[in-house]
Amino acid sequence: MTPHRIDTHHHPYPPAYLQKTADILKRTTHAFYDRLTRWQPSQAVEAMDRDGIAVSVLSIATPSVWLGDAAASRALARECNDYCATLQRDHKGRFGHFATLPLPDVEGSLREIEYIFDTLKADGIALTTNYDDKYPGEAAWAPIFEELNRRKAVVYFHPTANSFAFNRVKDIPPPTIEFPFDTTRAITSLLFSGTLSRCPDIKWIFSHGGGALAMIANRLAHFARNRPEMGARVPNGVKHELSRLYVDIVSINSPGALAALLDVMPMSHLLFGTDFPFWKPEEAIQALAELNLSAADIAAIERGNALALMPGLPR
Repeated sequence: MTPHRIDTHHHPYPPAYLQKTADILKRTTHAFYDRLTRWQPSQAVEAMDRDGIAVSVLSIATPSVWLGDAAASRALARECNDYCATLQRDHKGRFGHFATLPLPDVEGSLREIEYIFDTLKADGIALTTNYDDKYPGEAAWAPIFEELNRRKAVVYFHPTANSFAFNRVKDIPPPTIEFPFDTTRAITSLLFSGTLSRCPDIKWIFSHGGGALAMIANRLAHFARNRPEMGARVPNGVKHELSRLYVDIVSINSPGALAALLDVMPMSHLLFGTDFPFWKPEEAIQALAELNLSAADIAAIERGNALALMPGLPR
């Protein structure tokens, strides 16, 4: 099989990251933890070749690099970003890279943005949906998004869980229920803080089909109409801003879920993703095949849409 797919949702596990986040990874990933520790570039490339993936875009996932201390978090962000950039060089043409930031440290994040784009030439930024239970529409974080807008950056969000969500439902880990809702909280925060409308040149990508967005998009639009002071923060309209978002199709595994999503955004804004190493690429490929799409739409999701969004990716 000639590799052709572009995977926009692939998580590397650099040794420094595993070492410094081991406690929380063990607590939040449970049965997946051993699988994460076995992640190696050679293993990733082998899986990509087996399942026809030409390029995987690397992104550090939850719990991200914030260690509770600005200096330590800046150092870990730099280690992770350099590690991923090295993988790109060593496996030329096989990896892209969404670099990480040491949020909620704004000053450190602005410095890292400069390094990420001017030195590493990364393909975009990877963020988690909240940091210390604060969401991306926080006024203090506006300089981050203003700079990313100036650079016309791609900004990719991966879910994490708010602290209140741990052990909320007995025996159910946060990724099962809370990740989709935290993604939705992050989108809502960006929407009604005015960040989406103030930053029209950012290309926003959200994991897992945008969480529960498709189910509540009309509620958000209704809220804006009935609360003029909130609607004023979305001058182009809720539907307009939501239609600009991109999502990967991880977890979009039924025609009904896809139909709800396409009521919010066009087919051209759907991207292929696998969530490797949590899931095998073949699972994402099979789920996409079961959505009853045309060959042209599958080709666009698997490759064309990502290249249109990020023309700098390897071809």
